[in-house]
Amino acid sequence: MRFGLFGSATARHGGPDVDSGQGYRQFVDYNVEAEALGYHSTFLVEHHFTGFGQVSASLSLLTWVAAKTRTLRLGTAVLVLPWHNPVLVAEQAATIDLLSGGRLDFGVGKGYRHNEFAGFCVPMAEADARFNEALDVIVKAWTSKQRFSHRGKFWQFEDIIVEPPTAQKPHPPMWMGAGSPDSIRQVAERGYNLLLDQFASFDAVAERIAIFKAEVEKRGRTFDPMEVGVARAYFVAKDEADKQAALERRLEAQRRLAAVSSAPGVKNTASIMAYSDTREASEESALYGTPDEIARKLEKLRSLGIEYLLLNGGGGLAHDSLHRFAREVMPAFASERKRRVVG
Repeated sequence: MRFGLFGSATARHGGPDVDSGQGYRQFVDYNVEAEALGYHSTFLVEHHFTGFGQVSASLSLLTWVAAKTRTLRLGTAVLVLPWHNPVLVAEQAATIDLLSGGRLDFGVGKGYRHNEFAGFCVPMAEADARFNEALDVIVKAWTSKQRFSHRGKFWQFEDIIVEPPTAQKPHPPMWMGAGSPDSIRQVAERGYNLLLDQFASFDAVAERIAIFKAEVEKRGRTFDPMEVGVARAYFVAKDEADKQAALERRLEAQRRLAAVSSAPGVKNTASIMAYSDTREASEESALYGTPDEIARKLEKLRSLGIEYLLLNGGGGLAHDSLHRFAREVMPAFASERKRRVVG
């Protein structure tokens, strides 16, 4: 199996005695540690207007991570394209890819939080159309050898050529966040990699991968499980009490997420919000517990065809979990993969 990271950093508000940049610097250090421990990648979220201090400028922070690392893949999970000028995004992403020596994994999505669309004054009903137009412009910007113009519903560009070029050709690997069957089919149709959320049950994850695999093979391509990144919350606990306290923190975070994601009096029907809001469901979907407990869950995930996990340590940067997972869990699964390849 392959293991990367998934998550965010925190820049806290406060008075003159609060160092708002400390959380960002700690996040960079956390990723430097992860690279040294053998983690493959880091995927960074994008969120706005929460009041929680979450990362809003993913590409800017990833640039700093790129400068401090050498092999770690640098992913976005996800850039929400309906809010962004696609040409400016293409330029910024290409710059990271070039400076990092071709380490960018470009993850995109349509967005699902009501407060973010409302804050940008963008109707959620336009999300699909804005997403598709922006994505088409970005791909054309990276692959066009000639100047081009674009006359779309939401964006217009006249006689442009996008610079700099990307290091990876024809462009960085494309990842799309999806959960509904129609969205998953769209990922396969475009020929991109799939990102699955951290809240879905194991059974729901298996169903989504089965849909993606069938759609990929229907188009005459070979399905590669490494082209599906599955996010999971993780916490390596010292004992049962430590585990239960972490689960309680996760439930609180899920409820804060639900509060900012839905319009007043309206249930959010996005696939990422389809999880059951119970302690049992929260524990079932997360990799919480002792190394042995986590290993048993990894065995189950692998039996479902999952080979690439993106681990979210929660609201804080869990250095102890990062190290213990690398020392006490990862080696067995890495060596097992090698044995299967050799065999």
